[in-house]
Amino acid sequence: MDALVSTDWLERELGASDLRVVDATKFIEADRDARAEYEAGHIPGAVFMDLADLTDANSSIDNMAPPAEKFASRMQSLGLGDGSRIVLYDDSPLKSAARAWWLLKLFGAHDVALLDGGLAKWKAEGRPLEMGKQTLRHRHFTVWRDAKAVRTKDEVLANIDSGAEQLVDARSAARFTGEDRDPRPGVAPGHIPGSKSLPFGELFNADGTWKRGDALQAAFDAAGVDLDKPLVTTCGSGMTATVVAFGAHLLGKEDVAVYDGSWTEWGADPATPKATGAA
Repeated sequence: MDALVSTDWLERELGASDLRVVDATKFIEADRDARAEYEAGHIPGAVFMDLADLTDANSSIDNMAPPAEKFASRMQSLGLGDGSRIVLYDDSPLKSAARAWWLLKLFGAHDVALLDGGLAKWKAEGRPLEMGKQTLRHRHFTVWRDAKAVRTKDEVLANIDSGAEQLVDARSAARFTGEDRDPRPGVAPGHIPGSKSLPFGELFNADGTWKRGDALQAAFDAAGVDLDKPLVTTCGSGMTATVVAFGAHLLGKEDVAVYDGSWTEWGADPATPKATGAA
């Protein structure tokens, strides 16, 4: 299974015994309820992955990856387990399925893909939808945590001096430069010194599908990112950073990590260095 699958491919595969389809929609808009929208209409057979619950409840930083045991428990209850081919989709402006992809890869899943164009493309093409909730029998999920896929604040701080890894910021250009203030109270504007600005929306075509090949490469090139060098992605709260990580993955790059605390952690710490203006 490719890392990115088409709506045609998915509709043909629906019903395969090893296929698991997952709605991984998450919103930041207060007036949208991802679970309610899932129950109102989802791809047949899809289960709902609650990304708001897949966090570390003991961390003071918003949206940090959960402990391995919690993640495994949630996956088993969704019927996701060893031997599953997992296809993720969303209907969110955040492209939140990429966060689910990153979490699954972080905790040891092998065969994981995103649906190109997500639910919006599926619906626009008039493909079938199902209402209500879907439950699958529990499956064993063998969990392990890939420490190489995550960076901490201390590691990012050390990297400012060493420059060993490129840091790429997925937030909007205005958030990166500090022109727009951070929406979270007590969080400074600006960006981590030395980082590059690559707003995650630059990786998509106008119809919401992923850019591919030369067009995708051009987005990284325009941001000054050298894909021959190690990469660390960051954003506001570790969500859209995973979109850039997936984009790099589509170009064959594997040495990519995510700074999970991202600007929520960095911008709230008075001791961390901060930069404003263009990179």
